[in-house]
This record gives sequence, C-alpha cells and structure tokens, in this order.
Amino acid sequence: MSEKHINVTLKVWRQRNSKDKGGFETYPMNGVSTDMSFLEMFDVLNEKLIVEGKDPVAFDHDCREGICGMCSMFINGRPHGPKQAVTTCQLHMRSFNDGETIVVEPWRAKPFPVIKDLMVNRSAFDRIIAAGGFISVNTGNAQDANSLPISKENADEAFAAAACIGCGACVAACKNASAMLFVSAKVSQLALLPQGQPERNQRVMEMVAQMDSEGFGSCTNTGACSAECPKEISLTNIARMNRDYVVAELSSK
Repeated sequence: MSEKHINVTLKVWRQRNSKDKGGFETYPMNGVSTDMSFLEMFDVLNEKLIVEGKDPVAFDHDCREGICGMCSMFINGRPHGPKQAVTTCQLHMRSFNDGETIVVEPWRAKPFPVIKDLMVNRSAFDRIIAAGGFISVNTGNAQDANSLPISKENADEAFAAAACIGCGACVAACKNASAMLFVSAKVSQLALLPQGQPERNQRVMEMVAQMDSEGFGSCTNTGACSAECPKEISLTNIARMNRDYVVAELSSK
C-alpha cells in the first residue's frame, strides 16, 4: 500500500517564558506522511524552523511509547488530541484530514506555569507525591509475595490506579483545573494494598493538603478528567479517596 500524504496548517502557541504574554503562530505543513506520529511531525517542523534560522518549538517528550507522560499537548481542544486512550506520542497524522487546521496549546492551569511554548512546569505533581505517595518499610530481604495475601479484585484495582503516568491531562481537561484524578490514583494504588495501610490516613491527609496548597481547583464530578485520561483512570478512585479523607479526618479528632 502506498504511503499517503496530507497538507495541514498548524496554529501553535509560542511563549518565551511564564512572564511572556504569548500567542499563536501559523505554520503550513505540506506533504506530511500519515504514518508519522504527531511528535515526529513536530520534529519535521522544528528542522524546518532551524534551517530558516528561527527558534524551534519547545515541547516535552521522552519515551515516545505512551509511558512517561511527558508529551503534554492540548490539540484541537482536547488533551493529547482526538483519539481515546492515547498519549500525544501515540497519536498519528492519519487521525487528521487533508487541509485541516490543527491548534496546539500547552496545558492551561495555574499550577502548571508555562516554561516555554508547549512546555509546562508540572513539579506540583512531584511535590504531591513527595507529601505522601510512598510507604515506609524497613530495609532488608524482600518478603515472599505469597506471605502477603491480596485479593485479585484489590490487586487489579491497585494495578489500574498505578497505571497513571502523571501526564496532567486530567488537570488540562477539567474546567476547574482539578488534580483529583491524579491524586486519587496515587492514593488508591497504596490504599488497596497491605503495604499501604500503616500510613493510609496520614497519606491521604497530607497529599490532599499539598494538592490544595498548589492551587489546583475543586472537583465538580463532570468526569472530563477520566474521559480524557490516556490510561483511562476510573472516577471510582476519587470516591475512594474522598471516603479515606473523611475517615482520616474523623480519626484525627
């Protein structure tokens, strides 16, 4: 089968730093292979800009395999673009039509200040994890796995919560820039396992407090976060975290 090519117009947000006002710049892209990933298409754009003596578009990327969560682009009004359950690096140009205009922006949230162009500072997520997304155990030989019985239901739910890659799509999709889906996934993956029980109450209190202090908005249960999550993290994690928070708060009194 012969390779197909399309022409598209990119409207890309350009911003020198967090203090710069920023704005859109338009770039025609002709003869784009539909087999290219979205990031590969941006590589071609940047090569073109460099040859022209212009500043290339800054964007985050690392694994390009849908694992690291770095490729945070807001494409045509949706985090990671039009496809369900994929990251930007997994999005291919065959998902777009010949002659289409594609609008690309960074995540829009106060706790995610723009570093440059399409790159945002997501260190707020790191601080939330540091506040309680860990377990404290004695070092030494690892216990035999069979000595810690875990039901398959809990194991499956913990694994599903742990699939969160921390990309921030949930924040970008939420009208309030809430981080509840991210935080609840990180809380749940430990709350469902025996190893996470000793610090369960402390963990949820401290991670929620850190989330609030970072300036993320409140959850209003619209479900946009889960709908746009590339790993399809479930809203049930938010319900679990809310229950854990109430229990922890009552236990502290």
